[in-house]
Amino acid sequence: MYAVVVKDLRMRPRGASREPIIAPQRERRALERIGEALSPRKRGGARLRGPRGEEMIIPQSLYAVLLQAVRELMSGRAVSIMPVTAELTTQQAAELLNVSRPFVVKLLERGDIPFHRAGTHRRVYLKHLLAYKRKRDQAAQKALGRLVAEAQELGIYDE
Repeated sequence: MYAVVVKDLRMRPRGASREPIIAPQRERRALERIGEALSPRKRGGARLRGPRGEEMIIPQSLYAVLLQAVRELMSGRAVSIMPVTAELTTQQAAELLNVSRPFVVKLLERGDIPFHRAGTHRRVYLKHLLAYKRKRDQAAQKALGRLVAEAQELGIYDE
């Protein structure tokens, strides 16, 4: 299983094993055309043409990755593709969560995110980090929903 990791353009990878890909402005039109061609509204399977003219249907899993990557590149964000079993440093984990490295260390030591040691260094599997991020985002959405409901009950917020 692979994950498409999207990074904000302002983030610079430090020590990343795979450099994020950022589409230059001159490629935006081509990306828009590719995005339109990959549009889920189109009928039939997407096809890939190889350098020797051979055609093949793109499997659904790769199609999903391509579609997500094109959308992110079109909106100016950088994209990295790495296996979910990839090991990240605490700094890489912090960048992905958009928090400080010391905060990530606290999360690890508290047991919120599983980790292992490589010598004296902590390492986090991407799959564990993404699971934590998903759980954190769901909790934030739930809390926001409660706040909106309370505000509506109090007459502070109207839809």
